[in-house]
Amino acid sequence: MNDAELFTRLFYFGTAHLHMSADEFWLTPLGAFLDLWTCHKQWLGIEKPHVERSVDDIIPLDCF
Repeated sequence: MNDAELFTRLFYFGTAHLHMSADEFWLTPLGAFLDLWTCHKQWLGIEKPHVERSVDDIIPLDCF
């Protein structure tokens, strides 16, 4: 996928799914747009939120 195809898809996602105007899409920083798109996918149940886990979450202290 080249850059033109990628931005065409992102423009479609922004205007059709996130209901942004063309000006809003082009003026939104890329990182902020990708965060909005990830939140939208989480809302639809397509993607799960990232969860950080530590060793204590996996191996509880009371098992020793």
